Amino acid sequence: MGWLFTILPHHLISRIVFRLTRIKSSRVTPVIHWFIKTFKVDMSDAVIQDISSFPTFNEFFVRTLKPESRPIAAGEHELASPVDGTVSQSGDIMNDHLFQAKGHFYSVEDLLGGDALLAKLFEGGRFSTIYLAPYNYHRIHMPITGRLKKMIHVPGRLFSVAQWTVRAIPRLFARNERVVCIFSTPSGPMAMILVGAINVAAIETVWAGLVTPPKGKAISEYDYDHTEKDFAKGEEMGRFNMGSTVILLTTEKVEWSQFLKPGQTLKMGELIGQFKI
Repeated sequence: MGWLFTILPHHLISRIVFRLTRIKSSRVTPVIHWFIKTFKVDMSDAVIQDISSFPTFNEFFVRTLKPESRPIAAGEHELASPVDGTVSQSGDIMNDHLFQAKGHFYSVEDLLGGDALLAKLFEGGRFSTIYLAPYNYHRIHMPITGRLKKMIHVPGRLFSVAQWTVRAIPRLFARNERVVCIFSTPSGPMAMILVGAINVAAIETVWAGLVTPPKGKAISEYDYDHTEKDFAKGEEMGRFNMGSTVILLTTEKVEWSQFLKPGQTLKMGELIGQFKI
């Protein structure tokens, strides 16, 4: 079945979804009702619980949550989950490669848009891949205090990131469109890679707004090294308009929590690791 996803017009489908999810209409409310029922969305933590108050489907999808519903891991050396989601894989970066699924690996250099010097920062480090399902909260937050250094938009495909496609399609995360965000943190450099997928009609960051969909096929780099864009642990840094995957890259100073294993569900702010000075 992997061949079917290869021939699909990923970007065309996703651009249509982009427009549909932003239509303002009284017909949006029944669609939201259907979505909540079908995907068993928990609305009890949402700031707005009257779904008729959402003017578009996308505003429902990126709904805000009550701050008290997502306490942030408070320890000075603790890392918090950046999202609600399910752990796909986590572990050590081995010989510049990350484990995707049985039989599939991909390189850090490819993931970061072919930047060998950037990839070298994470040599011998750690990675964690977290999948966001349709029912999850879709805003992305900082796992640790950090200063933004660089953002890279890497155009690519928009394969589904569901578990069966991750197992079937080689190098999926290094082939899909993605936004790479590089931060300096107390634990050293950290990368947050926001991976697009089919129906992920837009990826936003709080500092740049809508990053994708742009036109063109060239990699775009944005240097923030001489700015002071500081973000506190737990602060929002971006969002998916429809669901996808976040990949974290850290140095060897970080040790993931023992429970951070494939299949583990997470809430944003939950403790996922610690770092050594």
